[in-house]
Amino acid sequence: MDIEEFGDLLFHYPYRYFDRTQLNKVSSISKEGEYVQIVGTIVNILEEGVGRKKRLVATLYDDTGRIELVWFQGAQWMKKSLKENETYIVFGKAALFNGVFNIPHPEVDPWNTATAKAGMQPLYPTTEKLKSQGLTNRSFAKLTQVLFEKIRPADIPEVLPAQIINEYQLCDRYHAIKWIHFPDSETHMQAARHRLKWEELFASQLTIARLRQQHIIQQGWKFEKVGDHFNRFFKECLPFELTNAQKRVIKEIRVDTVTGKQMNRLLQGDVGSGKTIVAVMSMLLAIDNGFQACLMAPTEILAQQHFQSIRKMLDKMQIPVALLMGSTKGKERKDTLKGLAEGAIPIIIGTHALLEEKVQFKNIGLAVIDEQHRFGVGQRARLWTKNETPPHILVMTATPIPRTLAMTLYGDLDVSVIDELPPGRQEIKTIHRTDMSRPKVMEFIRSEIDKGRQSYIVYPLIEESEKMDYENLEAGYEQVKVFFPEHKYRIAIVHGRQETDLRERNMQRFVSGDAQLLVATTVIEVGVDVPNATIMLIESAERFGLSQMHQLRGRVGRGGEQSYCVLLTGNRLSEDSTLRIKTMTSITNGFTIAEQDLAMRGPGELYGTKQSGIIKFKLADIVADAAILEQARNATVQLIADDPALIKPDNQSLKSLLTKRTSQANWSKIS
Repeated sequence: MDIEEFGDLLFHYPYRYFDRTQLNKVSSISKEGEYVQIVGTIVNILEEGVGRKKRLVATLYDDTGRIELVWFQGAQWMKKSLKENETYIVFGKAALFNGVFNIPHPEVDPWNTATAKAGMQPLYPTTEKLKSQGLTNRSFAKLTQVLFEKIRPADIPEVLPAQIINEYQLCDRYHAIKWIHFPDSETHMQAARHRLKWEELFASQLTIARLRQQHIIQQGWKFEKVGDHFNRFFKECLPFELTNAQKRVIKEIRVDTVTGKQMNRLLQGDVGSGKTIVAVMSMLLAIDNGFQACLMAPTEILAQQHFQSIRKMLDKMQIPVALLMGSTKGKERKDTLKGLAEGAIPIIIGTHALLEEKVQFKNIGLAVIDEQHRFGVGQRARLWTKNETPPHILVMTATPIPRTLAMTLYGDLDVSVIDELPPGRQEIKTIHRTDMSRPKVMEFIRSEIDKGRQSYIVYPLIEESEKMDYENLEAGYEQVKVFFPEHKYRIAIVHGRQETDLRERNMQRFVSGDAQLLVATTVIEVGVDVPNATIMLIESAERFGLSQMHQLRGRVGRGGEQSYCVLLTGNRLSEDSTLRIKTMTSITNGFTIAEQDLAMRGPGELYGTKQSGIIKFKLADIVADAAILEQARNATVQLIADDPALIKPDNQSLKSLLTKRTSQANWSKIS
């Protein structure tokens, strides 16, 4: 639990409180999991069961009924400390066993004047393993209480400047930590939580702001002119007129690359908003200034699609565009490596193969990274070794990121947003159907395929069990074959357990139009572009998150035909599932959906904080505490403007707090 020193114990905060002044009656217990506190008489203290099933059971009576108390651990000690026919105050969580309530491992104290005066009791996070060793919620409270008896206010020094404490009316740090453990009133508890949340969010914003400072002083190539390639493409080769949003983003990139400082820009745009055009025009800007550019995609399929579409766009201008992937072999690979090293290839599209040591550029000036969360930071860092001065970095994502999350995850990057779709794109019709309508849904898919279209059928991933995923998919595949017999229809199947080569081959069959149906797990979520696919059927849609469903929906609607997203669910839905399905069928804007998803699931689940290691707040919640985040950001801007290096005496304790928080490797410069 990351508790190694006394100081760590102070920052092991309670997750809630129980008002010990409130007493319950046995007859009032109505639901499992609720905390109850009962005063009653204990009788029938017995040991039951043998071996591992051995337990201590006692019965507690009050004037409304009786309830069993059960101990599976520490039974001998409890048996010695309890006396029959004595009055006790019992506190614990109600559980149901065979339809009858009991209280496992309750806290039990003799009923006397002292226990009658108990106030708000903190409830601490713990684990089953710790409980089995006797470290219960109550142990944490006792340890912390003893610790507070030994420390003085000077032992918990203030870290926030006095000006900030006054301006934002925050309580001091000593009292905040004391009150969060042992509040003597609701007001003090709220003041403590507010102050500590504020400190967490402020420290994160300050860390990001200081990383941003480093970006500002990081040398980068200067793209001084807008030349012939850029201008000719704009006038003669654009497949459609740029939207105002695309023009705005290109202007932002142009301003970044002329400063002589390294660009670190995140470009987010909904599926199909035209990010690739922006990337191509940025690459042409690099070429006009005598530099090479690369675009790195997470899969071979995606890299091939980028290569084909970019080569087609630049065909008229006769600019060499090459492709480098793990599967590029022999003479083709040798020629590509030679062309890059000599500068004969100005634009290269590829996978992580671009990061290999053998790949050397003559002078790379711009690196575009598509769907960057699919690359490890260590991998991306290798791009820096490809030139004496690091290239400008443009990171693209089709996953819309809500503003509060962007401020926390990507605050050290400049963020550009394409919030318009190109003209002529039809809105995808999203329909919800239950299992009972499966035959009609399949009939509809068949009618589309008979018109020459293609369809995706996607099954959910159950993170806990790859085997179950595979079995689900196999069962689904067999069911699909009943509706689409193999002698008449061509079906490809794609899932995570396949060998990479086979998966890529099956995917390619669908991309090329050889397969009419693609049965898959969510491995096809990002980037696949098949203009002829007009139906996305999401099986067990109630098990998908909103952003994931929106990403899947974006796989269709890429051609001129009307496209459909069908959400197929079971007949009975939970409240959350109903809300998600309703949101999907009524909203098409990815940013609105992302906000809703963040509000429903929280940042941890949405962005896999275990993987990213970015949002590790103990108290703060960037959705619920958006107002505090805004305050912390404003305070950060003022502080950095006044004291960029944090050298003023008032800011020294703040500087040491940040040093402690950010001792891990700083990967931010490579996005």
